[in-house]
Amino acid sequence: MSRRSRTTDFAPVGTIGGMHARTRYAASDDATQPIAVVRDERPEPFPPVPAHRRRRRRRRRAVLVVLMAVLILIGGGLVGASLYLRSVESGVKRVNAFGAVPEVSRPAKADVAKDAANFLVLGSDTRDPANTSGSRSDTIMLMHVSRDRSSAQVVSIPRDTWLHVPKGNNGNGDADAKINAAFAWGGIPLTVQTVESFTGVRIDHVVIVDFAGFKEIIDALGGVEINVEEGFTSTHSLNADSIRVFRKGPQVMDGAAALDYSRERYAFKDGDFARIRHQQEMIKAVLDKAASGGTLSNPVRLNAFLRATANAVTVDSTLNITDVATDLRHLRSENLSFYTSPSKGTGMVGDQSVVLADPEKAKALFDAVRRDSPADIAAAAGK
Repeated sequence: MSRRSRTTDFAPVGTIGGMHARTRYAASDDATQPIAVVRDERPEPFPPVPAHRRRRRRRRRAVLVVLMAVLILIGGGLVGASLYLRSVESGVKRVNAFGAVPEVSRPAKADVAKDAANFLVLGSDTRDPANTSGSRSDTIMLMHVSRDRSSAQVVSIPRDTWLHVPKGNNGNGDADAKINAAFAWGGIPLTVQTVESFTGVRIDHVVIVDFAGFKEIIDALGGVEINVEEGFTSTHSLNADSIRVFRKGPQVMDGAAALDYSRERYAFKDGDFARIRHQQEMIKAVLDKAASGGTLSNPVRLNAFLRATANAVTVDSTLNITDVATDLRHLRSENLSFYTSPSKGTGMVGDQSVVLADPEKAKALFDAVRRDSPADIAAAAGK
């Protein structure tokens, strides 16, 4: 039976705002995981929690929300010392992302950037990171966090970028192809190897996001507000008739609409480039909504968001979420800059429509990433 199918008893877990806080448990195979926190109007038998301790808890919870929003789509950080926060982290799946990557082929970090961090963020249509039977990654982002942790730069690499996929540990690859073929041929390790070969940037951590889980995350937040730059009709929608119309201007999108918005490319002349802009826009919207007072002050919504996030994300086995969160607790959407890997536009290779990388401009951009120079990254990207 699914976690949402029915619920059983409530167990007290402490106090919220002077009332009992009780956690609702699912009647499922894992009945120890809470799915909601609710208020109990019974009088509180314990002394009120001092104001300074309540403020500390709110700050800790705010950091957690910021991490989960960022970690989902662009990598990020969470502080979790309590059993509750640890239970959220324990729900995040882990994968060995680097074990099958030949060390001899990996780029070294520049001395000046040894304390900087590089995250590879992948969006996949599969929940099984080990699945290499035809599954491809539709979203590929390289997020660089500066060594002083004051900013982060996110570079989207179009999934149709034509390049050389190195030979993987499983014998696949060693061929020219679209970059997302690496995921199909060798899963996460070959994708890491391919991105490192293309960019010259050493990847420290990997975050994989499940698209189906992304929908649930948006719903847990109560929707996000997006300013649609150009009205369009999606013909590959989650709606029963596969049609969804987006009007121009600001609007609140639920999970299904947000997923359709982030996936659509056929409705635009610039195809995947439009989709990249929408994905970046969605990242900012999720981060801003997750860090808003409406989420932080609503225990039910907060808990649903955290659980949905944990269910949708897979991270590499070396990522210490608590340590990363401590480092990144001050990051907000205004500290993030978004770019796209330079290209010469689209073209044809045989019967395939591909994105043609601009080697000279791409080298300048990724060299700036290697040197941990946000100003040079912006200059190389033309922003």
